[in-house]
Amino acid sequence: MKYHDCPPELILFNGDFRTQDHFRPRASAVAVALGHIVAVGNDDEVKSIANSNTKFIDLEGRLGLPGMTDSHFHYYEWALGRRNLTLADVKSFKELIDRVTLAVKKTSTGGWILGQGWNESDWPENRMPTRNDLDVVAPSHPVALWRCDLHLTVINSRALELAGINEKTPDPLKGKIERDPAGRPNGILRELAINLIRAVIPEPTEDEIFKALQEGITPLHALGLTGIHDIRLMDDKKGAAALRTWQRLREIENLNLRCWVTLPGEHIDEAIALGLRTGFGDDRLRIGHLKFFADGGMGARTAWMIEPYLDAEKGMPLIPMVELEEAIQKADRAGLAVMVHAVGDRANRELTCIFERLAKLTKPVATLPLVPHRIEHVQMIRSDDLARLAKLNINFCVQPHNMILDMNMVDEALGDKGRWVYAFRSLWDTGRPVMFSSDCPVCDPSPLVGIHAAITRQRKDGTPEDGWYPDSRVGIDEAIRSYTVIPALAHAQAHDLGSITSGKLADIVVLDRNIYSINPMEIVDTKVDLTIFNGHIVYQR
Repeated sequence: MKYHDCPPELILFNGDFRTQDHFRPRASAVAVALGHIVAVGNDDEVKSIANSNTKFIDLEGRLGLPGMTDSHFHYYEWALGRRNLTLADVKSFKELIDRVTLAVKKTSTGGWILGQGWNESDWPENRMPTRNDLDVVAPSHPVALWRCDLHLTVINSRALELAGINEKTPDPLKGKIERDPAGRPNGILRELAINLIRAVIPEPTEDEIFKALQEGITPLHALGLTGIHDIRLMDDKKGAAALRTWQRLREIENLNLRCWVTLPGEHIDEAIALGLRTGFGDDRLRIGHLKFFADGGMGARTAWMIEPYLDAEKGMPLIPMVELEEAIQKADRAGLAVMVHAVGDRANRELTCIFERLAKLTKPVATLPLVPHRIEHVQMIRSDDLARLAKLNINFCVQPHNMILDMNMVDEALGDKGRWVYAFRSLWDTGRPVMFSSDCPVCDPSPLVGIHAAITRQRKDGTPEDGWYPDSRVGIDEAIRSYTVIPALAHAQAHDLGSITSGKLADIVVLDRNIYSINPMEIVDTKVDLTIFNGHIVYQR
């Protein structure tokens, strides 16, 4: 018996479903059977197919949406990092030092103190910590604290010693060890210099990884997320452990999340040798894109710029563009789609040129990747380069909440050139798919926080009063589509996911208020009341 022949196990009625289905955009009731949506319509239509075993839930007029997908999520780092210091809410340099001081008291001598999320550009002191600051409160504990963008880490003297970093240590390829005027490392590591400290931090066991990844799923359901794209970091040594763990979760039928798992670009040859292709897998776990980095981050001043920053040089590429182009062409021939991190306007310009040349190559249809290539962040891009990208089969993934985090930093680093940064309206107007995401753990993973940021371009407190470059706002429906139907369309999954449509998998979210009709400033406080994954209630507030 097929799912559409079964009486429904569950009917949600008296709701306001914004289905994201062009043919039936609104409904009041939805029926579910065997993990699928079997009916969408008004209450009487849908209730008529029930039997005595059907469970009913009265939504009392609440808003229902498709399950949402975060299209750029560093899940491995987030899941394990939940056990360390979380510093995203730190309001000042002093508060950061106080957090480390408290951690020292709770940690046995010699034990590591790890943390992530600080953002000096929002502090009244507006300065980064250094080894000297950390040494005062943690002389005997190795400390490593990642900046919010993950492109910069500050460590103390004990950590420098364990990593073997001293005055004679050269900057590694694609990285920078910052030094004081005397040439002594000051504890700030940028880009791949961070791997020098990663190499000496004790690795978690496979069981610890499994438990951390498993424990992270329910908190995401509470945010309305039913899918993520799990993204690898630079020079990622954790990719194999993450993929093994996802597979273990899938094998025991405990993977209640739809995971598009990317591969580190530096392993392109191994992926090709194994015959992997983008899209391999099932509705819960698929092999995704190969991840490459064109440049760094704007907060670390390593994003690659056409003109210098107001307070730094032009940043840097993290790979020679010739090498990046060769890798993209190689992946394309092997049926592997790529996603490329590109933040600065120079990085996005160079990448545009690469994709233009790729589009002109003659390629057998049988070898083409299943889905288009992607640019991650597209954080700063000039209008003429965006017009060129609009003509190509390239998808975009951007991070609205990162914009809230970066407003002060961008103003400080770029001045009025900030008008080309986080240009969501212009990206949407290209007609190319634009996916929204959090870049978690860089930002709060809540898609509602991202939706609020995208349509208001304001912080939670309402600043700036008129919005930061308000002409770059998008509408509420556009923002929701960037978390629902667009990720599905862009990844050859629209037949199963992205909208509340009869025949699709039953991933549904119910909110405590209607974000279409309330004051947009209230969206950030909206709660998820109910999350259904594959037809089963996985979260209920």
